[in-house]
Amino acid sequence: MCRIHIALLICLPALAQEELSVRQAVERALASHPLLDSAAHRVEVAGAFKTQAGLALNPRLVLQHENTRLGSESHPFVHYRDTDQFAYLQQTLEVRGKRDKRVAVAESSRLRVDLERNLLRQQIAARVSVAYWTALGASRLHALLVESAANLQRVVEYHEIRVKEGALAEADLLRVRVEAQRLNVDISHSFLAAERARIHLFREMGQREFPPVRFTDTVESALTETTIADLAQALAQRIEIQIARSQADQARAQQTLQSSLATPNVDVLLGLKRTAGFNTIVGGVQWDLPFRNRNQGNIALASAEIRLAESNLAASEALVRAELEAALSAYTLHRRDVVTFLEPLQRQATETYRIAEAAYREGGADLLRLLDAQRVGIESRIAYIQGLTEVREAQAELQAAMGVQP
Repeated sequence: MCRIHIALLICLPALAQEELSVRQAVERALASHPLLDSAAHRVEVAGAFKTQAGLALNPRLVLQHENTRLGSESHPFVHYRDTDQFAYLQQTLEVRGKRDKRVAVAESSRLRVDLERNLLRQQIAARVSVAYWTALGASRLHALLVESAANLQRVVEYHEIRVKEGALAEADLLRVRVEAQRLNVDISHSFLAAERARIHLFREMGQREFPPVRFTDTVESALTETTIADLAQALAQRIEIQIARSQADQARAQQTLQSSLATPNVDVLLGLKRTAGFNTIVGGVQWDLPFRNRNQGNIALASAEIRLAESNLAASEALVRAELEAALSAYTLHRRDVVTFLEPLQRQATETYRIAEAAYREGGADLLRLLDAQRVGIESRIAYIQGLTEVREAQAELQAAMGVQP
């Protein structure tokens, strides 16, 4: 008696529980997850690189002094007259639109980083959704065992009264108490599993505290909701595919930039020169002669990166197809098991226990038959809750395979 009450007491729901739905769990995770903060900073870094890539090249100011003579000579040296002073500006002119091509590469990089942040958001949402249903299922199993223990406690009390009246053998009372103690151990284990699942949920949400909650969603509604799997939609929505395409676009932009870098830039200069007391104008043009270095290595590297990105895109599409097929199979199988087997089984087990209990009270059945019927009823309800939880988890995984945020 005492042990049963202690087990029930430590498993009672805590006071002041906050309500939590799967949508609220996902929204809280996306609003405060530390990994998303670091991803946002990476987007800022990529934006800064784009800004830098679009800046024009600065002009160069050249101040030059020539023909200063040291020592004594036959002709007197007049510094102001016999030296040359130069002051001119030199500007590099980029050809073949190199700056625009740099900006295009930086923009494709920024888009890829932004897609990676969105992918992280989607992955966090999917993990939180699965963790929510796991925690909800564990909580339901614990509540089911507590309820079963309360029902069994009434059976124990009934047998205690019958033993005191001398209408029942004490051996039957001992059997009922042993069954109650066994159920008490199951309650402790289920309580631990529910606590671990709840803590895991908050860890997936990126939270630092793990308060007790009351789950507002239900696993039973999984049978009234359907998720449609469409391969074309998945290929269009999965961010992994978008990232692979972005990497290919970035590789092509990089190849275009490297090809343009094979053409030398032109430097123009214009300024003043003072020599022999006369002010003159200095002008000139200079550029590199691409006899040896035509940027062949970087162009070849960019071409190889294009082929690599295209291969990654094909691999990503194959992976999406496989994940969608596996998720759809799991969802279909778990849903069929619940509808075809587990739901009718738990109804039949509940009815069997009701009949066995009524027959036992009327003296038409022995105690072992009653306890066996109760055990089967509990196990069938546990299997039903577990099946519904698996349907919910499979549904969340199918949504993730479709690229749909919970």
